[in-house]
Amino acid sequence: MIQATKRRYPNPTCFTRLVAVTLYGVFAVTFMMTMYALERRGPIYVLGFAIGCVLSSVYGFLSGAWPFGVVELIWAGVAVRRYRADAIA
Repeated sequence: MIQATKRRYPNPTCFTRLVAVTLYGVFAVTFMMTMYALERRGPIYVLGFAIGCVLSSVYGFLSGAWPFGVVELIWAGVAVRRYRADAIA
């Protein structure tokens, strides 16, 4: 008799860490891109973009793509600098 092989996934409806990180990444990148699209409306959206970059950076580090995380932190710094310049002007 042929034995069934071990199932690839223990439970197809299982909510794993990988799924949680992926969903977090979808939220973070969507938020960041939305703020980027709206940043011409005012400095608050530039600050929102900076926050989105930090959220995306966290996603990069959680998913193991540390270069993405570093680049997003740099973009967050650029956005905060732009926000401060816009807020003063």
